[in-house]
Amino acid sequence: MTEATPPPAAAVPAERPAAARVALRGGWLPAPLVIGGLLAVLVVAALAAAAVGAYHIAPAEVLGSVAHKAGLHVGPVPDALGEDVLWEIRFPRVVLAILVGASLGPAGALMQGSFSNPLADPGIVGVSSGAMLGATAQIALGISFAGTWSVTIAAFAGGLVTVMAVYLAARGNGRTEVVTLVLTGIAINSLAGAIIGLLTFYSDDAELRSITFWTLGSMAQATWSKVAIVLPIAAIGLLAANAYAFRLDLLSLGERPARHLGVNVEQLRIHTLALVALLTAAAVAVSGILQFVGLVIPHVVRMIGGPGHRLLLPASALAGASVVVIADLAARTIAEPAEVPLGVLTALVGSPFFFWQLRKTRTRQGGWA
Repeated sequence: MTEATPPPAAAVPAERPAAARVALRGGWLPAPLVIGGLLAVLVVAALAAAAVGAYHIAPAEVLGSVAHKAGLHVGPVPDALGEDVLWEIRFPRVVLAILVGASLGPAGALMQGSFSNPLADPGIVGVSSGAMLGATAQIALGISFAGTWSVTIAAFAGGLVTVMAVYLAARGNGRTEVVTLVLTGIAINSLAGAIIGLLTFYSDDAELRSITFWTLGSMAQATWSKVAIVLPIAAIGLLAANAYAFRLDLLSLGERPARHLGVNVEQLRIHTLALVALLTAAAVAVSGILQFVGLVIPHVVRMIGGPGHRLLLPASALAGASVVVIADLAARTIAEPAEVPLGVLTALVGSPFFFWQLRKTRTRQGGWA
């Protein structure tokens, strides 16, 4: 009789410390060390990728060339041929790989955070299959509306249109359920795959080679003009993604607690889905399909730095950029003078990790039933 029942409104402030703990809880290393370490890895990977190749350039010459371009006349520089190799071939490829990885990594983190599912991947909502359909249709039908940019534009448009179709098909009664969205994405992916199969069947040998080269993923066609197209899209997407970090932390408590704390869950998912579509479509349009990058990178970062999205999103960008740069370096050197498709290498590494994560999630939940 002496204890008074607290008013219902008291439950809301009581939940805020839990949300803060989710946002601040760390992994093995503190945030500055995680960001600093990943940045150091990216710099070393980029330097190695610029130096190593059929025409070897010393790392000191790579740094000297960059310094001279910046107006600092320090360090050795390569000869004229080395300068051309660096600035016309190597640097565009390295920078494009950085942008692609920095787009796919946070896109996976956004998907997993908004879906509250560790197995979520940008591909499940049809971005990758839509981009592949757009590129395949352009190649197979021979529709050239923008010269050499036709495939890139068709892939980007295909990815965005497919995501929009998935969202509209999954939406009902003013809201979109995660399960419905995923199942709709699977259906749209299957439909896109069937259409791609038909287009491939009716393609000639030259078109088949182009389709295969694109769908397996590669940075071989990197140019500064492609970098200029992807750079603003990636920058806008990454800056916008960080604005949703705290709301994604609250959503990790569950939909109902997040709503009590003022999060519009439906609106949050719409916005994050749009960002995922933007980042993934831009990356896939210039590199082809790179499997499992968006799935694996956020998990690795969580192990190192914890689940808080304020660290997870920028760290996933750095980690994704490093992984794609290293994978691209391996793709063009392990079988010289031939080049292994980049998407094959990312799938070879990502598939075992997916099986491991699938088994871990199933064991933690005690089965799927």
